[in-house]
Amino acid sequence: MKRGKKDEFSAFQAKIARRFCGAACLSLLIATFLYLFLWKQRLGDVVVGLLENVLNFKHEEAFLVYHEYFRGYREIFFTAAVATAFLSLLWLLFRWMSGYFEEINQGVDHLLEDDGAPIRLSPEMLPFERRLNEAKRTLERRKEEAALAERKKDELVMYLAHDIRTPLASIIGYLSLLEEFPDMPAEQREKNWGVALKKAYRLEKMINEFFEITRYRSQQITLSKKPLDLCFMLVQMSDELSPAFARRGNSIVLDVDETLTVWADADKLARVFGNILRNAAAYSDPETEIRISAEKSGGFVRVMFQNRGEAIPEEKLSALFDKFYRLDEARISDTGGAGLGLAIAREIVRLHGGDIQASSSDGAILFIVELPEAD
Repeated sequence: MKRGKKDEFSAFQAKIARRFCGAACLSLLIATFLYLFLWKQRLGDVVVGLLENVLNFKHEEAFLVYHEYFRGYREIFFTAAVATAFLSLLWLLFRWMSGYFEEINQGVDHLLEDDGAPIRLSPEMLPFERRLNEAKRTLERRKEEAALAERKKDELVMYLAHDIRTPLASIIGYLSLLEEFPDMPAEQREKNWGVALKKAYRLEKMINEFFEITRYRSQQITLSKKPLDLCFMLVQMSDELSPAFARRGNSIVLDVDETLTVWADADKLARVFGNILRNAAAYSDPETEIRISAEKSGGFVRVMFQNRGEAIPEEKLSALFDKFYRLDEARISDTGGAGLGLAIAREIVRLHGGDIQASSSDGAILFIVELPEAD
């Protein structure tokens, strides 16, 4: 990697080296010329000739002026001439270098522009051009991510307000009936109280889920990890959820090695498996099997949940683990979910150092949970 970066700057370094070498050689030539021309007295003939031809000096007078005013101070003239030549070349070299800095400065200014046009520099400054364009793409990407995060915040408020409003409206409606009709028959009054209480519990559950995923996102949850018997846990989960599967004639087929263990928090992991299995119960075709299997893979254990159901489009697969996402909005009242189950599952798995994925093909829906294997 370091070798590659060094090669990128070779053209720029070579051009700078050539310029410095050229300036050094030119300085040496000028110093040599001035030495031969001034120090070796060849300048005397030129000065005397100018005084004779231009100012009409006699030869003796011209030679005397040269001898007193030029030859007597030749060291000063030579030093001044060499210094002037050296400073002039140095100024030209700095001016040439400052042109590159000006290009870089303009490229930095171009980073703040939103025109989408790439930054262009001199051919020998291609590495700088690449870096500036990479920085510009990074800034544009971060700006898009910030805008997306802002939109998600707005959507979060919108979804939360919508989901809270539905049960809240029901609670208010049933309680209003109880207030408006104080002489309501006891049986009907009890029914209305029961419905209002059920909606209140649903509202409480939704709010708790919302705060829970917020805590997971901010990593305020502490995990109590220990080796867990994966097969035993899945058997327990299957037994607990069997009534939910039995309502639609579904069944669970478990194919997990009894020796598999994972390093995880039992309560949190049960939440993950429970959310996935409830999701399978809600969206599986009737009278079909939900298969659970597991295997080792490079220090991790892959737990696979497969069920048969309506195929999930590719664009929806990527959104399955988003907050407040539901595959079927028509099932909101039936499931009572806030669309946070899979989102919470993903955050729990990530806190464990694992991963969760979903795929769908030929009517088969597959969820894969990867967890660290217990030593």
